[in-house]
Formats: sequence, C-alpha cells, structure tokens
Amino acid sequence: MKSKLYSLLGLALGLMAQPALAQQQARYELSFPNAVHHEAEIKITFSDVKTDTLKVLMPRTSPGRYAIHEFAKNVYNVRATNAQGQPLRIFRPNTSEWDVLGHQGEVIITYTLFADHADGTYAGVDETHAHLNMPATLMYARSFEKSPAYVTFNIPEGSNWKVATQLKQEQGNTYFAPDFQYLMDSPTELSNFDFAEWTVNENGNPKTIQVALHHRGTAEQFQQYVTQTRKIVAEQRAVYGELPDYDFGRYTFIGCYMPQAVGDGMEHRNSTILTSSRPLATAMSSLLNTVSHEFFHAWNVERIRPKTLEPFNFQEANMSEALWLAEGFTSYYGDLTLARTGIFNVKEYAENLAGDLNYVLLSPGRQYHNLAQMSQQAPFVDAARSVDPVNRHNTFISYYTYGSMLGLALDMTLRQQHNKTLDDYMQALWRKYGSPEKPYTSADLQETLAGVSGDAAWAKQIFEQSVNGSRLPDYAPLLAQAGLELRKAKPGEATLAMVSLNHKAGGAEIMNGTFVNSEAYKAGLDRGDVILTLDGRKIKGEKDLQKVLKAHKPGDSIPVTFNRLGQTRSTTIVLEEVPTLEVVTFESINKQVTPEIKQFRSAWLGSKAK
Repeated sequence: MKSKLYSLLGLALGLMAQPALAQQQARYELSFPNAVHHEAEIKITFSDVKTDTLKVLMPRTSPGRYAIHEFAKNVYNVRATNAQGQPLRIFRPNTSEWDVLGHQGEVIITYTLFADHADGTYAGVDETHAHLNMPATLMYARSFEKSPAYVTFNIPEGSNWKVATQLKQEQGNTYFAPDFQYLMDSPTELSNFDFAEWTVNENGNPKTIQVALHHRGTAEQFQQYVTQTRKIVAEQRAVYGELPDYDFGRYTFIGCYMPQAVGDGMEHRNSTILTSSRPLATAMSSLLNTVSHEFFHAWNVERIRPKTLEPFNFQEANMSEALWLAEGFTSYYGDLTLARTGIFNVKEYAENLAGDLNYVLLSPGRQYHNLAQMSQQAPFVDAARSVDPVNRHNTFISYYTYGSMLGLALDMTLRQQHNKTLDDYMQALWRKYGSPEKPYTSADLQETLAGVSGDAAWAKQIFEQSVNGSRLPDYAPLLAQAGLELRKAKPGEATLAMVSLNHKAGGAEIMNGTFVNSEAYKAGLDRGDVILTLDGRKIKGEKDLQKVLKAHKPGDSIPVTFNRLGQTRSTTIVLEEVPTLEVVTFESINKQVTPEIKQFRSAWLGSKAK
C-alpha cells in the first residue's frame, strides 16, 4: 500500500510558513462527545480565503489504496459560518463537494462524522479510542493544498487517551502538517496505548523508532512484540544500508489490535497503521508479518516511487503498472525478513512459499493479464467493493503474491547466475530513485536490473516475458540450490477440481466459480450447482465424496448429476490429479544437504543485521 511522495523542500517550505499566521492556513478541531455511538464532531477554519467560492471536499480515496471509497457517505450535519458566526450559503454540486459563498475571507465548516470501521482505510470511534485515517475523517479545500494545517484533538474528559501520529507536535494536543498531502497521509490513534521507542544513530543523525499499540495483551507480550519489531527494523535497514531520513526525525508504528478492529496494514511516509481483531497471544507471528511488510514500504513506495502514482489524486482512482514491485517485492521481503530474523524457521518459510506458488502457478489468471496489467487492476480489487459477482478467480492474480514470486525468481537467478542478489537491486533503486527521491518508470526498473546484473539482454527478457508477459521460470531447480524441493503434494490422487463444496442434505453445493483450466469448468459446472451424485453414488457428505475419489485415478471419466435452478441435470467429468504443490526442506525428505547448499541458504535466509 502506498502514500504520497513528500519532498524535503516542500517540508522545509511548510515549516517556514508556520510563524506567518496571517497566511492562508487550515485549522482542524476534533471532538468526540458521542463516541459511544461512533460519532466525531469536526470543525475546520479556513483563513485568508482568496476565491469568491470556497470549494470544500471530502476525499474519495486514500493513500495506500487505489479504489474509490466515497468517504462523504459518513458525513452529515454540514454547516458553514463566517468569522462572526453568521451562516453561509452552501451549494452541493456533487457527492463529495460543498461550495461555500459569501464568506468575506474566512470560512468555518462544522460536520459530524460517523466512524465505525477501524482499519487502514476508514475510521473508527468508540469509547476506547478514536482511530482516524485522515481521508476518511477530514474535509479539505481547493486552493489550500499547499497551505499548512493544524489539528487539535480534544481528548474526552477522563479518557486518558494519548496521541500517536506522524504529524509534528506543536503544543499540547495540537499538531502540524506542512500541507494537505502530508495531512492526508498521517493516520492517528487516540487511545490509552502502550508505548516504546528507541533511537538508531546513523553518522551522527539520530532516527527515532516508536511503537504505539492499543491492545488487550500483557506487558510481556507487548515487550516481545517490540523486541521482534526492533529485529525487523534492523534487518530491513541492512537491505538498504540505512534508514530513510524521516521528515520529523521519527517513524511510528501505530497499532490497534482490539476486538472491534478490522485486519489491515497501511504504510505512510513516516508511520504505518496496523490493525487486527486478533490478539498478540494467538497471532504474534502473523501480526509481525504485517509489521514487516509495512515497514519495508518506508523505502519501497514511500520514497522509491512509481511515476504513475504522482501526484496522488484524492478524487479519482489511482492506477499504476508498477505495483508488482511496489507491493509484490515488498511482500517478498515481508516474509524474507521474518526468516532472516528467525521469527520464521526454514520449514515455516518454505510452507509460506508453497502457498504463494500454488496461488500463482495454478490460477488461470495469467491467461488474461500479464503482471503489469494485474497491477493496473488495483482500483477494482484493493478494498474495492461490488455487489455483483465477478470473474476474478479466473482473470486475476494478486499483484502482491504474483510480484512476490517474481521477486523470488529474480533473487534466486541473480544469486545463481550473476553473483548478485535482490538486495543489490533494491539498494541500486534506493540510490537512484529513493535518496534523493525521483519517481521511476518501468524503463528505469529494467535499466537498473541490467546495471546490477551486468546482463542487459537478460534484464530485457525478464521484462518482456515476466512483467509485460506472463511467463514464469521453473522454480524447482531455483529452490533446489537452497535445499528446498518443490513437488506435487499428493501425486496420483484424484480430485473433482479446485472447488469449495458446502455439504448439506441432498448434495454438495459449489460455493465458488469454477476455474477455466479445470475439468469442472469444461463439464459445465458452476457456482450454485448442487452435486447430487458422482459415479452413481449420492453425495451426502465429505465421506461419500472421498469414497468415490479413492475408487478412481486421475483421468477417469465419471457421470455427475446436479441441480441447477431447481432442475436436475447430468454431465460427465474427468477427474484431475490433485494439483497442489508443496515446498519441503531436503532434511525432511532425507536428501543430502551439501556444504554448498548450507552456504547458499545462509546467504539467502541468514541475518544481515550487524
């Protein structure tokens, strides 16, 4: 997920603007008198308005998301007054805009926000916290995009809430953003959270890392979480050789692991928001995996950034062909970091690889879109919602996983054929496009790969075949050099197809659309069909299905009767071999682990932090 590129020059200009209070600025004040019913009261003062009509808008999308979300749906009681408190006329030209007329230079907007979805995209307010993603919370005004903003959080009396945010603290509970983009990129958690911080010194430049966690776990669990987060920070710093220069000298992990939270992770320039309803006690490694993914974004997408996401548009969907690297390579490093820290052992890491490879290699989506085109599907899939059924199980493979597996292939190939690593590639991108920040194109990515590998023809082939094409390499020999075997999980076993069945009285209902590369699809079976009999046997439950399958082998044709829309139909289906793959260590299957394999595995999965 992503956030808006914010130049240090722009930051400096914003900071310089602070003393000039007579200049154009926006002041926000947030209160929570009805938190029990998920409401926030918001007041905004726009000063020195230079246009006859002030156009006030609610964002329609959010940094780190690419789809339209229509945040205005949760806004009501919108009022506008002038500096003397006199009502101003409001004209509503569209769903997300309020035009204010007759203001005489200053406009005060007030409104109520309903917020009951605490994740990385939306906002959640209740008696325990105010969890605020700013585009889902705050209106903004045209012509104020470059103006400084000040935000005051009115803490409910007796609540002992504290403030966790990447905004710069001005005084008390008032915080500063140098401009609109930075404000929208600054999620905030108000709660009685646990807190820890440490400082990393780089050539005399101190950089503070903070953890603010709203949760119900123990102090010992929080300390374990912080300890492991420190390891993640150290390992990812080792990939790039340095931490980014955070704009206010600090980076904040903002976590909410509460029962009312919705699982998510969202990167921002100097912070990340982390949410889950699962507690530390039962989900520590999974939660840390999200920590790892989001922190890697502090380099990859927050600073190493595709040109197609510049500038971020808060009123339209945002599309990029480069999410396979921005999100996919970040996913690869999210898991890899946990292996390098020891949070995952080799067996656990191999099992995760198997899940990802199964999804990418067995899904039919590559017939429809290449990897760059999969990235461009983000506005339709990245937390986007639709009420009508879609065919994405056939036409789409997540650019997160697809890109991650390309990252694996490149890492293995660079190590085995070019005496380089994907770490070298990410370092090169960081030096060329991250520090200093210069948005890249796809051509830039290919050129950098050519430079790192020393093989321009190979780099060109990768982009033609695997980025702008749909070809992937044979992963088995690539993984074998690390002492991992990729193989069929259940060779010789027959299966109906990759379908999810709901066994109920009278038959087994197909719960998902069938895959175009499956025999079930070719037999004409689809979602909603209820299988009545297979090979003449009534299917009353899972045991009946397994008895039929065990009596046959892959390639056998058997008759099927099924119910569709109240009518009984019949067809013939060819049983398939279970296609699922597994990745196992050589040790677990009694294959020799040579010194060369040990050395390769250590260079790949061993710790890089000093």
